[in-house]
Amino acid sequence: MDELTRGAEEAGARVERVYLRKLTISPCLEIYGCMDTGRCVIRDDFQYLYEQIVSTHAVALASPIFFYTVSSHTKIMMDRCQAAFVNKYCRKERMSENMRPGIFLSVGATTGKLLFDGVLLSIRYFFDAIDVELKDTVLVRGVDEKGAIRRRPDTLQEAFDIGLRLRKTISA
Repeated sequence: MDELTRGAEEAGARVERVYLRKLTISPCLEIYGCMDTGRCVIRDDFQYLYEQIVSTHAVALASPIFFYTVSSHTKIMMDRCQAAFVNKYCRKERMSENMRPGIFLSVGATTGKLLFDGVLLSIRYFFDAIDVELKDTVLVRGVDEKGAIRRRPDTLQEAFDIGLRLRKTISA
């Protein structure tokens, strides 16, 4: 993610980094307040995050793979965006007039052929709910310990290049 955002910033994009692990976000409690209001009614750091998602021109999401899915922080954020799904498909109110570009970056310890298959399906459906279209991915197998990605300069360059291209696809 550091290289992707560096590429986007070098291309002139303003980047807002949000670290989910630093936020206090409750899981979705299925109280269905969003059906009435179009917003999640649970008051916590998600309200700030949701405003960031609403106002952004593009979304880049990074998560390690744990047991063939995204991290718990990422999954909680995705589930809390149920309000966006409700707005789009029940209330017929979209988050954005146009689909915005999205990037997903991920690493997993194993080298299994199907490592990213399930998670990519979830990411596509999540992105659709928030009016984002998955445009690029950086998916790396065989990365387990913290910092190991730094030993993959080809992958870091790929992420940087995606950041450069991403800026060209969004309005200023």
